[in-house]
Amino acid sequence: MSGKNHTFVVTGAGNGIGREVTLELLTRGASVAGLDINKEWLQETAELAGADASRFAPFALDITDRNAVVALPPKVTKALGEVDGLINVAGIIQPFVRINDLDFGDIDRVVDVNFHGPLNLIKAFLPGLLARPEAYLANVSSMGSYAPVPGQTLYGATKAGINLLSEGLRSELRDSKVSMTVIYPGAIGTNIAGNSGLDMAGAEDAGERKVVDPKDAGIAIVDAVLGRKKRVVIGSDAKALWHMNHLSPDLASNMIYNNMKDLLP
Repeated sequence: MSGKNHTFVVTGAGNGIGREVTLELLTRGASVAGLDINKEWLQETAELAGADASRFAPFALDITDRNAVVALPPKVTKALGEVDGLINVAGIIQPFVRINDLDFGDIDRVVDVNFHGPLNLIKAFLPGLLARPEAYLANVSSMGSYAPVPGQTLYGATKAGINLLSEGLRSELRDSKVSMTVIYPGAIGTNIAGNSGLDMAGAEDAGERKVVDPKDAGIAIVDAVLGRKKRVVIGSDAKALWHMNHLSPDLASNMIYNNMKDLLP
């Protein structure tokens, strides 16, 4: 599926899944406005894009800064033309502690980045998307939104909020040309802990968990978005728990607790 002659906005474009989504879109001929809070990471993405970098416009921006986000659409249009798609990838996890031990500062930060951030982008770009002959909207959720991970209860709650926000938008957009895709990744080989400002030394090897390569996740996301799929689950762990959760939420919860409880202090 080609994204040629399409312009996308991708959050978290400076590393991990967001970077791989950006590079895959560029490979397929699309133009990409890459958003990230870290300017240096965006420069690295541009360097990795090689000859495709001429269609990449970096924007160093904090997605929780509502005023900055609302002011962004005309800047992107000036750099790359009218926007055809928005893919909300950026997100952070919480410290691996129980809610009882989670500081309010950490609570506010996770809610702001994971929920308010995507909502800010949607409010800023949806009016323009509705005016396009066809358009794409995608939100990255998480396996943790339907299978509770011990020590990531708030993170999972923000992603569950993204789920319902997305499904509600799909209903509201039913008579429009804007498609809505929700992505549910499992364990992906990114440095989300470090990017979230957490010291997770040693936790990466806990249980020798199998992870999906970020590049493979990026390809799967772009395939789903351009293919106008409603939902896509990425990773054997996410798929197994997806089906198990529909069969028995308690069974899914018990399984993930037994496999992840070693991350709790």
